[in-house]
Amino acid sequence: MQFVAKNIVVLGQGQEGRDLLEWLKSNTQKCRIKVFDRIKTVDLRKFDLVFRSPGFWRLSPMFKQTGAEISSATKLFFDLCPAKIIGVTGTKGKGTTTTLIYKMLRAQGKRAFIAGNIGKPMLKLLPRLKPDDWVCLELSSFQLQDLTKSPHISVVLNITQDHLDIHRNLQEYRQAKTNIVRHQKQKDFAVLNADYATTKKLAALTKAKVYWFSSKTLKIDRTKVKLRGSHNLENIAAAMTAAGLAGVSIKNQEKIIYSFAGLEHRLEPVRTVAGVQYFNDSFSTTPETAMAAIKSFTEPMALILGGSDKGSDYRQLGRTISLQPNLKAVILIGQMGPVIKRFIKNYHGLVVQGGKNMKEIVKQSQNLAVRGEVIVLSPACASFDMFKNYKDRGNQFKLWVNQL
Repeated sequence: MQFVAKNIVVLGQGQEGRDLLEWLKSNTQKCRIKVFDRIKTVDLRKFDLVFRSPGFWRLSPMFKQTGAEISSATKLFFDLCPAKIIGVTGTKGKGTTTTLIYKMLRAQGKRAFIAGNIGKPMLKLLPRLKPDDWVCLELSSFQLQDLTKSPHISVVLNITQDHLDIHRNLQEYRQAKTNIVRHQKQKDFAVLNADYATTKKLAALTKAKVYWFSSKTLKIDRTKVKLRGSHNLENIAAAMTAAGLAGVSIKNQEKIIYSFAGLEHRLEPVRTVAGVQYFNDSFSTTPETAMAAIKSFTEPMALILGGSDKGSDYRQLGRTISLQPNLKAVILIGQMGPVIKRFIKNYHGLVVQGGKNMKEIVKQSQNLAVRGEVIVLSPACASFDMFKNYKDRGNQFKLWVNQL
């Protein structure tokens, strides 16, 4: 048994919290376990062990007021996992890169699993794992923030800005990301993006052997790649480097690269209606991901943009919109629509507002486009003002597009 006669509290009843609770029921003895989704009235000092879900900010004052050990499902998994871990983080591209690495490992005939923010909950994997297995984890800043162990192969794509509605500032967000390399050992590998100053600095924080990747030196037949956008070339370069370190041949790497069409809600092709292509990029919750989406198309396009606030800076996005020659219309939605509009200056195209729900928004976009053009939902914002989450937003977009 991992824990005996402990007072344990689980904070959060989402997927990770439920996964943790199920694991605790089978791996504790004589423990008193409580679960809370909100803790305004909970005294954490009564507990020996506190497991927080990603939604509970690690640096919150409530965690400073308790003498309890603070942990998480991610931290517990790192402590108990017998397999080799490949961890992937970055502001954008984590899911795509993690999936590419996982598929490459499988193509090589290796036993590989995928978990974290993508795939199955981590702790459910533990009974199945063996020392020769590989686990590919997509890791967010919230999961990394209190780690005391790092992956065998750590992949860092880019670190720009995100979750500034929760993190105190950009410096603290970046600091959380550094744990993916900070606790590595000399036998480990750090796979870092050579094209960003912030990722370059991580080389000084790790004892692991550093391998650099860059989309500029990527040696593949780019005409065969199904993924759109230069940002996906970065993801491919990272995946190839990590998979190569794990023993995957170039042949099997390229087999996956040329066949993989992308993940749901990430520049996902939905449907072509009357010659107009519709793309669902609802996973885009930052200005950077929306800018990457804009630059992924050469066709005349209309962009659906806006949602709830994450504390992002929209100035660069506004400049990108104004300078993009093929961007003929911007459809602004939700709480941040009027805010983003203030940063769109000297724009040559149409700015449309007023859609109260996804049905109206899709209809607005249809009225703007003609044959040969594209419509892209890439909001650059969170979704909680109009939708349950980004998946709900993307699924509603696909629903109404498919009814056109």
